[in-house]
Formats: sequence, structure tokens, C-alpha cells
Amino acid sequence: MLPRSARLTRSEAFRLATRRGTRAGSRTLVLHWLPDADLESAEVGFVVSKAVGNSVVRNRVKRRLRHLTREHLKELPGSGVLVVRANPASAEADHETLTRDLVKSLGRLVADGHRS
Repeated sequence: MLPRSARLTRSEAFRLATRRGTRAGSRTLVLHWLPDADLESAEVGFVVSKAVGNSVVRNRVKRRLRHLTREHLKELPGSGVLVVRANPASAEADHETLTRDLVKSLGRLVADGHRS
């Protein structure tokens, strides 16, 4: 489970990260990263819309993404806000596909963070 200190619950932070943050995506996921020096560590939030499926499917996708993201928190470039948005293809994706897409997208965010 994702530690409470790493959970993003502020709606304003969701909005700022999705509108102003660096974005990297794949077929199943889109990640938005907004660095924030005021935070002690990274905070992660999830967006799983009704386009992904019914509530059972959306909650399953959210649990899987929360678990995968927890394993990769240390790869984030410093402190900031990470929003993980699930695309409809994530409902049918297996664990390996979600892991590969998350790692690939995080790699792009980290590479963009080092360039800027």
C-alpha cells in the first residue's frame, strides 16, 4: 500500500500537475510530474475515469497502479506531485504491461527532469 505521506489528496495539486507538469504517456497510462520544493517527498494521485470501466474495474485498476507506483517511488526525481491517469486500455492490461508502461513513462519523466 502507498504510505499516507505519499498520497495526493489536494484537488488544487491535481489540477496544477495535470495542467503545468511534465507529461509522459503510453497506451495504458499518462503520468504528470510537477516538481515542488516545498514538499518533503513525492505525492502520488490517481485518476481513473468512468471510460476505464465500471466501479469494480476502476477500483481494481487503481489498486494495481497504487501497488506498482509504491514500488517505484524512489525513482522519482526529488519532491513533487505525480498524477497517474489510467487510459481505457489499462482495464484489460496485465500486470507486466502496466509495469512496463509505468517504468517506461517514469524513465521519460526522469530524463526530462535532468534536461531542464
